[in-house]
Amino acid sequence: MGELVRIEYGDGSDGSPAGVATIRLDRPPMNALNTQVQEELRAAAAEVTSDESVRAVVIYGGEKVFAAGADVKEFAEQSHAQMLRDADRLSSSLSALAAIRKPVIAAVTGYALGGGCEVALTADFRVSADNARWGQPEILLGIIPGAGGTQRLARLVGPAKAKDLVFTGRFVDAEEALSIGLVDVLVPAAEVYPTALAMAAKFAAGPAFALAAAKAAIDGGLDGDLASGLRLESHLFASLFATEDRTIGMASFIEKGPGKAVFTGVNR
Repeated sequence: MGELVRIEYGDGSDGSPAGVATIRLDRPPMNALNTQVQEELRAAAAEVTSDESVRAVVIYGGEKVFAAGADVKEFAEQSHAQMLRDADRLSSSLSALAAIRKPVIAAVTGYALGGGCEVALTADFRVSADNARWGQPEILLGIIPGAGGTQRLARLVGPAKAKDLVFTGRFVDAEEALSIGLVDVLVPAAEVYPTALAMAAKFAAGPAFALAAAKAAIDGGLDGDLASGLRLESHLFASLFATEDRTIGMASFIEKGPGKAVFTGVNR
């Protein structure tokens, strides 16, 4: 358990959905992503990935703020030579979140700016408070995003809109974030975390290997040409015929119709 990032496990006993883990940022007041937070995020990603009881993940910064960016005071003290060494560590710590082989939902309240926005971009879906503010304001510091803000953002909202946000550094309100595809679900602030948990609970009850394969196919396919993506899809499709969930799902469909299967997440 980290000091600034902790993992909370739902077990169904107190209303928290079983199979859902929350990666909780806890560095008041703004959850700034200093080196320690980066490394604890990396460790948390590894833990929820390896834990087979975890079937879906929520990333949450608390009721007031998701994360308002990197620790600028820490950045300001670093030389060019130091950042040449450390830039890859920063990027790879967030890439560890993106590499979680399970559905991941970012639950965003308050601010998701700079590194905070980049953390949210690692998730598969983003639930936002209707009063949240989003942005990549690094240009106002004389730098650019360094942990996915030029890459994941452009893949999500398109290059022109990504350039608008990155070139200007402007803040985006929740309605605009929804309209450009940066946000998937918009709810009142008090409903952000419960909504994210409910979404995660649905995934946690699904076929774990098929969901992991779907994520790998979509994310992996975006990195190459169509032919390579189709080959990846075909390989992953065939691999699922080795799982118990495939047997359960097809038998249930034949006997009861669609949507009634109870999956185990077992690879036989």
